Amino acid sequence: MSNSALLNICYLIGSLGFIIGLKMLSKPETARKGNWVAAVGMAIAIFGTIFLYEFTNDAGEVSHVSNLMWIFGGMVIGTILGTVSAKKVQMTAMPQMVSIFNGMGGICAGLIGIIEFRHLIHATEISGGSLMTGHAITILLGLIIGSVSFAGSVIAFLKLNGNLGDYSFKGQTYFNLLFLVAVFGVAFFMLNGDLANAHMMMYALFGMACIYGISFVMPIGGADMPVVISLLNSFTGVAAAFGGFLYNNQVMLTGGILVGAAGTLLTVLMCKAMNRSLMNVIIGSFGGGSATAITGEGGGTIKEISVGDAAINMSYSKKVIIVPGYGLAVAQAQHICHELEKQLEEKGVEVKYAIHPVAGRMPGHMNVLLAEADVSYDKLLEMDFANDEFATTDVVLILGANDVVNPAAKTNPASPIYGMPILEVEKAKTVIVNKRSMNKGYAGIDNELFYGNKTRMLFGDAKKILAELVNEVKAN
Repeated sequence: MSNSALLNICYLIGSLGFIIGLKMLSKPETARKGNWVAAVGMAIAIFGTIFLYEFTNDAGEVSHVSNLMWIFGGMVIGTILGTVSAKKVQMTAMPQMVSIFNGMGGICAGLIGIIEFRHLIHATEISGGSLMTGHAITILLGLIIGSVSFAGSVIAFLKLNGNLGDYSFKGQTYFNLLFLVAVFGVAFFMLNGDLANAHMMMYALFGMACIYGISFVMPIGGADMPVVISLLNSFTGVAAAFGGFLYNNQVMLTGGILVGAAGTLLTVLMCKAMNRSLMNVIIGSFGGGSATAITGEGGGTIKEISVGDAAINMSYSKKVIIVPGYGLAVAQAQHICHELEKQLEEKGVEVKYAIHPVAGRMPGHMNVLLAEADVSYDKLLEMDFANDEFATTDVVLILGANDVVNPAAKTNPASPIYGMPILEVEKAKTVIVNKRSMNKGYAGIDNELFYGNKTRMLFGDAKKILAELVNEVKAN
């Protein structure tokens, strides 16, 4: 069997690995195995390309990949950096890692575009043809989209890491739209212009695409970061797919299409969960510093509860639902939360978890957090199912969640989150809210729930409070 046939088989296995792995990722109990299946498929495709790929050189001879030292050197360095980073990253910093890894994929696509366009210019100079070809358009689209994803992901990383705030100026939406038109205008001019200027214009295009990525993400507020991460991820996938077209590489094309399609679908689903359009997310600056604060309903006052009373309420309940939020991740309290769950179940209490689609700072943040603590997948209720159970729940324990449980989304048309589907925790008999302070959530507004007649506030670090609750539950 020829090397070409073997390589096609490797690409087929790699593509199947991506598809099967993605399918397995859709269920928590098979997600780990799915990740390994996709990784093995990628490894087969990579090593197949390195050892089996053949091409015709300038002398008309069949050649193989020769710069193996550089390739394996880069792979070793990347593997070490990726492994160490993944081992050391805290769950609270996982969104930042997702952003920066996504950015690395974007810059790879952008660099591929730069290198291949230089080769295309050289080939066109020799042949005397035109740059206005489907090949050139594919290269430039990959360059633009990859560069936007890279720059946007870096800004998302810095914002999530607390190094950058939200920034916008009057008319920024129109500026972004005009600048995007200018980016594609430069690309069009490159394809129809003088070859002598194409090199410099290519670097200018790369810089303009990066500037657009920065300007695109800068004004978007913290509440929309999960949507932005997902959207940028889809951009990287699309850029990789253009690379697959460029190289006629089936596995690169398949992987890019899967990432692009999955990222786009996830973005749409999260926008639906927030009851907002994608355009509104991009231009709305939701969660930014300009949000208007809303005071407590009727100027009401909050009512606190002691750890002992909270433990007694939960110990003598029939059903308790825990609502995890970013505060749980910040405190790294998922393991002690699981311990509280086990202690309550020993007393005959039914314990479940209510998961909002956009809780935390990246898609699936709460699911990953609880999975790390070995919480049973069967106990994780999606929003719609959880809302059906709150009316028969004795106690809801909210751990650091804010906007996703704010009744203003249903009752206050003036609220920036009005219309967003929420966890309807106020239906339960008692609502206990654990927060470190009365600080507002990402949307920058007060939470009417905190002033409700059924609500009791339990202030303190989630990990410390949960440890005290475990001790009190054991003692009762």
